[in-house]
Amino acid sequence: MKIKIESPQVLLSEGEGFAVRPADIYIEEDKIISVGEKVTDFVPDRTIDGTDKLVIPGLINMHTHNYMTVFRNLADDVSFNEWLFERVMPREDKMTPEDAYLGATLGIMEMLRSGTTCFNDMQMHIHQTTKAAVDAGIRASIGRGLSGDADEEGGEMRIRQALEEMEAWKDEPLLTFTMAPHAPYTCTGKYMQKAAAIAREKNVPLHIHLSESTFEVENMKKEQGMSPIAYADSLGLLDQPVIIAHCVKVDDEDIRLLAKPTVSVVTNPASNMKLGNGFAPIPKMLEAGVNVCIGTDGAASNNALNLFREMGLVTLIHKGAMGDAESVSAVQALKMATENAAKALGRADSLGRIAKGYQADLAILDLNAPQMMPRNNIVSSLTYSANGSEVETVIVRGEIVMENRRFTRIDEEWVRSEVRRREV
Repeated sequence: MKIKIESPQVLLSEGEGFAVRPADIYIEEDKIISVGEKVTDFVPDRTIDGTDKLVIPGLINMHTHNYMTVFRNLADDVSFNEWLFERVMPREDKMTPEDAYLGATLGIMEMLRSGTTCFNDMQMHIHQTTKAAVDAGIRASIGRGLSGDADEEGGEMRIRQALEEMEAWKDEPLLTFTMAPHAPYTCTGKYMQKAAAIAREKNVPLHIHLSESTFEVENMKKEQGMSPIAYADSLGLLDQPVIIAHCVKVDDEDIRLLAKPTVSVVTNPASNMKLGNGFAPIPKMLEAGVNVCIGTDGAASNNALNLFREMGLVTLIHKGAMGDAESVSAVQALKMATENAAKALGRADSLGRIAKGYQADLAILDLNAPQMMPRNNIVSSLTYSANGSEVETVIVRGEIVMENRRFTRIDEEWVRSEVRRREV
């Protein structure tokens, strides 16, 4: 399909920041073939009027548990340990594959509505989140959550499931995969090393939780004599592409290890605050050269999947906590949700920017929304003013998957009906 977006404002990467300029965008099949330069003999199948619109790269949510969206608001205002071990895990054990598909679809609806075109997910039910992503037309990086020991049947079964899912969906262009050992407190060292070896063999990243809570860090120091970050490094996990969620409770030595070029850190500000775990030291990480991305975590702990909300939080909490209005800028937050995320996925040459040759993953926003006016600084408005409701149309891989806030592939009424049927 050929699409022309005519006369919009466009968010373009420029140097260390962004610029907003008027430019027509030409899309052919899955790629952007021109930005601002007229393409002769181009006959579009669709022309989108970009007047008073802003086109941005689709946002990339770098840490989700999307199937858990059906657990939204079921475990609020409790400690992290109660949330995980008493409220969430027992419900996970009772989930059916159908529940997981529904939860993933519901989460995808929320993400598309707020401009996210790709998510990096850790899930339990193979084929369900993958199918939900493909059915909806959204891009996803998916890892079957791994826990256990390399010498036990349960741990081996989970690895077999992860490999089965990779093989079954290997030809689907919307999908990539990770090996996803859950955390050092649910996996033995030998098991994590086995997952890492498979990730190297398959040329996919690792995806893991590290240093999320004080309890986790203190236990690891008692058991291994070192922090979770240092322990992961001692196992060799940080010497290959690895996406690490949280990193809230880290010290200067941890940050030095996280600055390795193979490592990407995903901060999840709303989830970390809601569970009482605190704030990851993002300013220190950025200063050390860590590739910092941004995620929502699951809706059971956030309780939203809106990256505009997370971009606002990641700037504001550090300015307030540090008493420094220059700490974590709007530009840095936008990079976390676009370019840094693409780098973490190994897709810096095809995702996260609006440029010729890049994938046509785009969100189109209404600049006439009251919160986006006046247009004094559109880049700042994306972090400090926008809330996601400005997103009108979303394109993924050259396909319009939401137009005028209506999904083109998802039966929204069916999803609503099935979710209501499962309410407790």
